[in-house]
Amino acid sequence: MSHSHPRWRLAKRILTGLFFIAVAVLLVIYAQKVDWQDVWEVIRHYNRTVLLSAAALVVLSYLIYGCYDLLGRAYCGHKLAKRQVMLVSFICYAFNLTLSTWVGGIGMRYRLYSRLGLPGATITRIFSLSITTNWLGYILLGGVIFSAGVVDLPAHWYISDGTLRITGAVLLLISAIYLWACAFARRRHLTIKGQKLVLPSWRFAILQMLISSLNWLAMGAIIWLLLGQKVDYFFVLGVLLVSSIAGVIVHIPAGIGVLEAVFLALLAGGPASQGTIIAALLAYRMLYFFAPLALATVCYLLLESRARKLRARNEKVLAK
Repeated sequence: MSHSHPRWRLAKRILTGLFFIAVAVLLVIYAQKVDWQDVWEVIRHYNRTVLLSAAALVVLSYLIYGCYDLLGRAYCGHKLAKRQVMLVSFICYAFNLTLSTWVGGIGMRYRLYSRLGLPGATITRIFSLSITTNWLGYILLGGVIFSAGVVDLPAHWYISDGTLRITGAVLLLISAIYLWACAFARRRHLTIKGQKLVLPSWRFAILQMLISSLNWLAMGAIIWLLLGQKVDYFFVLGVLLVSSIAGVIVHIPAGIGVLEAVFLALLAGGPASQGTIIAALLAYRMLYFFAPLALATVCYLLLESRARKLRARNEKVLAK
């Protein structure tokens, strides 16, 4: 075992190096898909107040997302420092948005939390709760907006307005079932592949829905601001929700092209011109995807460099 340990450490270093090479390659691919001269022109001509407001909402959204893992901390009862939890959450979210849930939401969480001293079972419960929390807010808001008919779909689109309304009603039903289960279900746990997942209380469930809904509302507000407030806010939010589920179905990292296609299709003929829509989405990607990813990469390297010291300190706290 002692002979294999150095080899394993070397393998991990090689894999880490390959991972960052892959990140760099993907960023180059993304960069080639964007006309950066147009991006610069858009940013240069944006109202400074609008850009600062949008940037502030980006920070707020990432802080709200960090609360998902703080909920996980309370749910699991682990004792990692809140600032460490928020940092891990930020890194994972930035990588998740750009490189998929498997890399950011799951892989990075396992890597970082295990480096900080948490066992695998606890990490599984954390990311399970985080994913559940994120989609609970989506389901609640999507249920309200879709069933209310806020989003008008083009006649030639893949689904009809009636189907979207029915989808909204189903989403509201799912929200109600989850709350009912958290409040009244007698069987409080479910075991999946040896991992025991426990239903939270109904108060905890409501908190999940509220926090996640705030995050989705903040994302919608960012795009709404960048569109120059020319389109109804709730319509913009509804289009974002439609594009998000389309991105999950198509499964393209960062939803490259999917977000733009849905917004152009559903906002066509409205008060915002095609140029305004494209400009707003380019600015949105810069502010919400690429800038946080660059910062998260630096944070990841810093956290990796301090992981051993932090783990030794955390083991003393976790042992109490």
